[in-house]
Amino acid sequence: MNALALLAGLIFGGGLLLSGMTDPGNVLAFLDFTGAWDPRLALVMGSAIVVAAPAFWWARRRGQTLAGTPLRLPARWPPDPRLLSGAALFGLGWGLSGLCPGPALVGAAGGSLAIAVFVLAMAAGMSLTAALIRHMDRQKASQTLSGRGLPGQCPSTLAQPESIP
Repeated sequence: MNALALLAGLIFGGGLLLSGMTDPGNVLAFLDFTGAWDPRLALVMGSAIVVAAPAFWWARRRGQTLAGTPLRLPARWPPDPRLLSGAALFGLGWGLSGLCPGPALVGAAGGSLAIAVFVLAMAAGMSLTAALIRHMDRQKASQTLSGRGLPGQCPSTLAQPESIP
């Protein structure tokens, strides 16, 4: 295991524990604008941005991560439909349960059965999504290779077999 990744994960988990963000009640209180709104999560997020922004600026200028791997960031525009749909599902799950992946893993490691069930359901959903994406990518590649192409695509723009991953 990469020691740097382990250290980053331990720091992240410790920060979640210290800030109280492993408690779904704190997250739900942040989202409750009409009741007893709790601004602590905004402070945690703001602190994370203050810490991460200089590191991202430095990594972008360097063109690689601290571990030396090339830095590959997605294009800013147009937004990726997979990213947008994933963000919407994440927000929906977060708002309904008060849990997101990081705090859920910390909570499950702490022995909470309800949170462990959430983590198992999250893992199943991630596996199902990955399988669906692989299936859709294979289907798209086979349509392109068979000459049928994709809707709205003229034959001259079909990908050559060697350009398909």
